[in-house]
Amino acid sequence: MNPARLDVDRARCIGAGMCAMTAPGVFDQDPDDGLVVLLRTAPDAALLAAARMAAGVCPSGAITVTGPESGDGAAARPQSG
Repeated sequence: MNPARLDVDRARCIGAGMCAMTAPGVFDQDPDDGLVVLLRTAPDAALLAAARMAAGVCPSGAITVTGPESGDGAAARPQSG
């Protein structure tokens, strides 16, 4: 089984910072433009739940999680912006 994978769309990001606040071990913000910086493309199980939550609260839907579903059946889907 392949691990979950994260992708970010910096062109879609509005710099709200919800991702960095929700999953600081996975996301950060660029100090120059405030846009998302992906720190881990394949977070381990300990960080995956927070990464999925961050994708869910992203106001612009700039974060995509693909791969195995979490044990609780939650899936992060990009939101329409």
